[in-house]
Amino acid sequence: RTPPLAGASPFSLERCSKAAGRTGRETCPACGAPTMVTLQDWYLEIPPVTRVYLTGSVLVTVACSLELISPFTLYFNVQLIFLKWQVWRLFTNFFFFGAVSLDFLFHMFFLVRYCRLLEEGSFRGRTADFMMMMLFGGGAMCCVAPFINIPPFLGSSLAFMMVYVWGRRNEYVRMSFLGLFQFRAPFLPWVLLGFSVLLGNSPTIDLMGIVVGHTYFFLEDVYPYTPAGRGRKPLRTPWL
Repeated sequence: RTPPLAGASPFSLERCSKAAGRTGRETCPACGAPTMVTLQDWYLEIPPVTRVYLTGSVLVTVACSLELISPFTLYFNVQLIFLKWQVWRLFTNFFFFGAVSLDFLFHMFFLVRYCRLLEEGSFRGRTADFMMMMLFGGGAMCCVAPFINIPPFLGSSLAFMMVYVWGRRNEYVRMSFLGLFQFRAPFLPWVLLGFSVLLGNSPTIDLMGIVVGHTYFFLEDVYPYTPAGRGRKPLRTPWL
């Protein structure tokens, strides 16, 4: 299956602020342009949760491609989890994104982009809350997956959830597709979904990410501010 985010590279954000100012990167004293960034600098600039997820996804996918481990030991399977006590499958299925290929690179690009934008944006200084969001999303997907016909690796759906949440929390950010038309960020997951369907892919796993993302957004950003919610947040991160 072609990953649903593989065709999303034509999308671009229209930003007016400079990257150097946001990241605190050293600039040229003469012209103010950002200096060259090494791969190590880029990696270390990634916030911790995004960095761990990216590193785990790359290591697991590369290890499977080199046949150091088998994807059959990683995929989500309810019977193996609860009857054979292979509980690691609840987590490992989110770290495998198929063979190392251009599609895999696109997945990693979008994973880093929107996971990082969330962690550095609305979750800045709230690492525990960000982890709570990912645990809620992963748990909800594991509960729904046994009842629908989807691939047994849910990393793509989790990435779609993060795209949805980021889009809803940045509703005024304008985006473009191949320079043909513009739209606002909340429509990004739907544009991606349509593009994936045009490529002949099933929309099910993408829709699950959207539904779970909307559920999180409603419980966290809408319900607490309704008369019924009275300021209570059902997904409040427990204090440890």
